[in-house]
Amino acid sequence: MSEYDYDELGLVAGLEIHQQLDTATKLFCQCPTELREPEESTRSFTRYLHPTRSELGEIDQAALEESKVDREFEYLAYDTTCLVEEDDEPPHELDAEALETALEIAQLMEMKPVDQAHVMRKIVVDGSNTTGFQRSTLIATEGEIETSEGAVGIEDMLLEEESAQRVEETDDGVRYSLDRLGIPLVEIGTSPDISTPEQALEAAERIGMLLRSTGKVKRGLGTIRQDVNVSIEEGARVEIKGVQSLDDIDDIVRNEVGRQAELVDIAAELTEREASVGEVQDVTSVFEDTDSGVIAGALNSGGSVMAVPLYGFDGIVGREIAPDRRLGTELSDHAKRHGAGGIFHTDELPAYGVTEDEVDDLRDAVGAGPEDAVAIVAADTDVAEAAIDAAAERAGTALEGVPEETRDANDDGTTRYLRPLPGAARMYPETDVPPVEPDPSEVPEPELLTEKVERYQEEYDLGEGLAEQVAYGEYMPLFEDVVADGVDPTLAASTLESTLTELRRDDVPVENLEREHLEGVFAMAESGDLPNEGVPDLLTALAEDPDRTAEEAADEAGLGGADEEEVRDAIAEVVERNEEQVEEEGMQAFSGLMGECMGALRGKADGDLVSELLREEIQKRA
Repeated sequence: MSEYDYDELGLVAGLEIHQQLDTATKLFCQCPTELREPEESTRSFTRYLHPTRSELGEIDQAALEESKVDREFEYLAYDTTCLVEEDDEPPHELDAEALETALEIAQLMEMKPVDQAHVMRKIVVDGSNTTGFQRSTLIATEGEIETSEGAVGIEDMLLEEESAQRVEETDDGVRYSLDRLGIPLVEIGTSPDISTPEQALEAAERIGMLLRSTGKVKRGLGTIRQDVNVSIEEGARVEIKGVQSLDDIDDIVRNEVGRQAELVDIAAELTEREASVGEVQDVTSVFEDTDSGVIAGALNSGGSVMAVPLYGFDGIVGREIAPDRRLGTELSDHAKRHGAGGIFHTDELPAYGVTEDEVDDLRDAVGAGPEDAVAIVAADTDVAEAAIDAAAERAGTALEGVPEETRDANDDGTTRYLRPLPGAARMYPETDVPPVEPDPSEVPEPELLTEKVERYQEEYDLGEGLAEQVAYGEYMPLFEDVVADGVDPTLAASTLESTLTELRRDDVPVENLEREHLEGVFAMAESGDLPNEGVPDLLTALAEDPDRTAEEAADEAGLGGADEEEVRDAIAEVVERNEEQVEEEGMQAFSGLMGECMGALRGKADGDLVSELLREEIQKRA
């Protein structure tokens, strides 16, 4: 898609960054914040969720539409799952560690903490919370970050509980895992100050850097999510949820601008054609003898084919509005929410086993001419009726332009319809949790990652590249802790950023290594019980059998440090084995023999000591 003149189109964008905090316990209970595999669950239970009215008696439209889809929600519970997570006990007080971390983040963004923080309930009936709502607390407001294209305001930061993790779709609904539910996260919302896709990416990267500077946020896939709000002057505000990768943000904004611009053009053309959406009709009889596998399958199961004529829409339904997505795809997204596999439309037919004669009969059946289009759904009768109604409603909004809505981010940088935009009716007070008064006076301001890079170079004599890897890497807090305990900074940095990467490339299961494993290895190296050269072998042993301590693994693998006499004996044996080479080459034989000596000692001795003693042995025999 070609680049647009964003200023001329009136692009306005804002970000919502959701970042999990690395706390010991969850936001409203004492359960751990560690994720597990679904197979580790010990039991499950099911729920059906329905929207409730706000304090003013209103029902949120997004929740109402979600509730129209009749689904059962199954929740996988674990040996640590508590009654709060199951919604069988009131929540406990707001976690103090999470609140302190949120206040640190607020300082970095120059935000003003609120005088009193009140917990609110945000209605969510997609099954991602056992309660039917998410608890959310406003912590700070009125901040700002800088970008190369100007300042971007930070409107607010909320402290929230993470949703349950979606595991899979089931025949009856959706299966969720409860281990993620309740993990503290901050939601940071920017002002609508972003005017280009590039600025959106830069702002997200800046916020991400500030979050990681605390050393108290979780790292890895799924621990940070970006939502993007995008609109153009003639379009509408669209909220795009679930952008997993920072690198996708500029493409998401760029594609959404293009989609809205195309929809504006489509609305203008439909107005010029005096287009309209007709009445839904049952056209099952047209396809009684069809060769289309999809349609025949639905009819053989007792289903129906429902159609809606789209007057003046010929050629429009098949028009591309984003890469590999057409207006027909939008209609199909709405139909799918009601259980249908999608829609067929005459801009793409005949195809999929539907013949030209059937297309002509379809047009005749609904009174559509050559300038019109027809959309159909084949499914169980109830599903087909609900799905075609949803597709028809979406076709009707195409006459108006760009609908306000919430969309889901796809992996290719495009988006798909998710639900209507939520309104104010989805929020109401949480009466089970008392308010708290945030006190930022005793919260230290964290050191920025950019400042850490400079300090690591100056204080620890690390190269710029290695210093940056450590500062921005997931092991930064561990690096700082072990160096404070006396571990050589170069050893710690190279082990965490280079050795672990090399072992992973060699198919060593380094994902099994926990913090205590790494701390144990560094402690042995610092005390002299493990030569630096033995670190990779010990890490490998621990990764392959993580149920042992570093000391136990070192003993079993024979990786403890050898005394000088043992080292001399091993070197003498290697030199004797290569006596002829030593006599002929003298000290030139050193390089080859050094590797052999290190192999013979299997990481039991420091390389500097081996080098020194090997030189002595060669000099004696040369």
